[in-house]
Amino acid sequence: FEEVRSSSEKPCTLTAFVLHGLLGSGSNWRSFSQSLASSCSSEWRMVLVDLRNHGKSANIEGLNPPHDIFNAAKDLANLVKSHGWAWPDVVIGHSWGGKVALQFAQSCATGDYGESVALPKQLWVLDSVPGEGRLENSYEVEKILKVLQSLPSSLPSGKWLVNHLIELGFSDILAEWIGSCLKKSGEQETLTFKPEAVIQMLNSFWETSYWSFLEHPPKGMEINIVVAEKSDAWKPDVIQRLESLENQKESAAEGEVSVHVLPNSGHWVHVDNPKGLLEIMSPKISSLST
Repeated sequence: FEEVRSSSEKPCTLTAFVLHGLLGSGSNWRSFSQSLASSCSSEWRMVLVDLRNHGKSANIEGLNPPHDIFNAAKDLANLVKSHGWAWPDVVIGHSWGGKVALQFAQSCATGDYGESVALPKQLWVLDSVPGEGRLENSYEVEKILKVLQSLPSSLPSGKWLVNHLIELGFSDILAEWIGSCLKKSGEQETLTFKPEAVIQMLNSFWETSYWSFLEHPPKGMEINIVVAEKSDAWKPDVIQRLESLENQKESAAEGEVSVHVLPNSGHWVHVDNPKGLLEIMSPKISSLST
């Protein structure tokens, strides 16, 4: 993980965890997190987590299978406990990280992490469909992971990998994205994630649903779902279901769900419209400081 703070002088009393998507890393969110921290009060720190099998966490021993949403969320609880931190006030998750955020909150609410746990006050689920089922483009991602699994662990260069994947018929965008997920290892380069484990993680994403959790969120928690306007992940019936949840808070004993549409943005919300995303998130997160 890495920390982003708006001020190094004052002690931070409020924490937000930021969780990337599949094949990403915490550093993907550094620029946006810096903007978010700067727009909030100096009490805030953003903890950019590398989820299991990704980034710096790819080399950590003890992150054992099954490589699924449940265990990725449990890793967060273990991170809090091992550092003696206060539990996060806000958890922000993009794509795969969005479901990890939901699982973390659900496990906090059901006591999976022990009695000392404090529930996050806000969840931000960024362009992540909460139900089960595959997206049409997921088959290409699964196929590319299987190709990567068959390659040697050390590769000549990112350019070589991108060209190789394009020659195999993958889209330029997907090939470039994978080509950016490399790190230097001597003369060669290696992937920043473990393909065989990521396949398990991808399957877990399609197999988990958090609709029942969204229907009865814990008291005191606000769950914010951000829908990217141009994302192909959202079917009309899913949007309708979310909007009905937004309007149906049943009692004061439950939390609430809010839905926000991010205009002019595809799935990569922090790249396509970071200003718009900041305008949605900053006022709500800042309200926790007062």
